[in-house]
Parts: sequence; structure tokens; C-alpha cells
Amino acid sequence: MNITLFTTLGCHLCDEALQMLQAIQATGFETNIIEVEIADSDTLRKKYGIRIPVVRIAEDEIGWPFTNNELRDFLSSHKHGH
Repeated sequence: MNITLFTTLGCHLCDEALQMLQAIQATGFETNIIEVEIADSDTLRKKYGIRIPVVRIAEDEIGWPFTNNELRDFLSSHKHGH
């Protein structure tokens, strides 16, 4: 399962979100985390600038703030292609 993490350099919350994703991944989730730097794109910067970190799976997104449990639930809901 591909997970996109919208992030930018120096974003401590983004680092925290990545660590949360990696911790969930370590528990056996088959995930591929793709970090997308929003500073490289005007469109992404406009869309996500004040919302990052944002985690996207397919067309669904969860934006900060989210807890470990909320993130796990979000990933679980997509685990079987829902």
C-alpha cells in the first residue's frame, strides 16, 4: 500500500508524522511511504501549506492533527482496498 506524506523541510510535525508512520510500519503494515516535498510545487504549497503534515492513501487524506490511533485507523480502513 502506497502512503503519501506531504511534508516540507524543517517541519517538525512532519517529522513526527513520519515517525508515527514508520512505527506503524514496524508493526507489520505493508506500506510504502512516499514523502512529497510541497515547496517544489506552487500547487502543492497552496493546497497543503497550512495543513501539513497530510497523509494520503488513494484519494483519501488525513491532515494534522492526528493521533497514533487515528493514523492507524486511517491506514487500517485502506488495508483491504476500501
